[in-house]
Parts: sequence; C-alpha cells; structure tokens
Amino acid sequence: MTRFGVMLLMAASAASAQTGGDQVTVTAPTAPPAAPPASMVVEPVGMMIAACDANGDAIVTRDEMKQCVARSFAAIDVDHKGSIGFIDYSDWARIYLGDPNATPGPFDMDTDNDNRITLAEMDARFDAVFDRLDRDHDGKLTRAELLTIRANPGGYGGDDRKHKKR
Repeated sequence: MTRFGVMLLMAASAASAQTGGDQVTVTAPTAPPAAPPASMVVEPVGMMIAACDANGDAIVTRDEMKQCVARSFAAIDVDHKGSIGFIDYSDWARIYLGDPNATPGPFDMDTDNDNRITLAEMDARFDAVFDRLDRDHDGKLTRAELLTIRANPGGYGGDDRKHKKR
C-alpha cells in the first residue's frame, strides 16, 4: 500500500471515530437471479413451418408449406422410391424438426401402417398441423400462431414438483 493510501485509511478511521463510530457495511455483489424458463415455446413442427417462409414476409401460406415439405421429402428420398422408411424419417426429423424423436413421429405420418411414409401422407399430416395452428382460419400462419403458451413453465411449482425425486 502506498504512503498516500495509508494516510487516507487513517483519516477515514479518525473521521469514523469522531462521528460516533457509525459503521458502514459493504457487501459483495450477488449474481442476478436466474431468468425464469420460457413461457412461450415453438413446437418442432412449428419451427419447421416457420422456415418454410419462402418470400420472407414472416407469414407462411399453405402453398409455401407444401412446397417446403415436398423439398424436404425429396432431399431424404434419395433413391426416388416415392416413400421413405422409418429410419429415413428419423433422419428427416433430425434435420427438419431438430431431433429424431420430435413430433410428429413416423407413426403419426404412416397412416396406412405399411412402415413407409409417402409425400401424400406427410402432406396430409402437415395439413392437419397447419389447420390446428391457423387460429384465425385465414390460410396463413403468423409467428404468433406458431407460438405455444405454456401454462406452467417447468420448475415453477405445479405438477413438476410431484415428479421430482427428493
């Protein structure tokens, strides 16, 4: 410590003694509280549909979605068989939905239970998803329609507490 620092410390101590010994408590800063989990999420299929916005207007039409699904199907159907197996679908889900276990799964797509998925089956499933997400039924999906509001964000009470081991 420099000579000036020592003198400053002595002066501060003397001033404190003269004012009746008031003490100042200094506490170390604490980390800010963790942000709560998101209360709005996007389903994997919603993320994929949002990526189908071909013209960049932040709105996805059914036609844009159908063209996008057809392109993604063609990218996986490399042998041009017109159908893909469940392993190929798993690869498709990993690439386009973000995870091979994301929904809709292969059993949701394979409506005739032949263990193959055709573009027509995929189109039908995506049409049903589009209809479910299109809350105002205008034939277009906005980013707001693609969001899902979670009633009970994880870790904040509710059913999550029942399932955790203590």
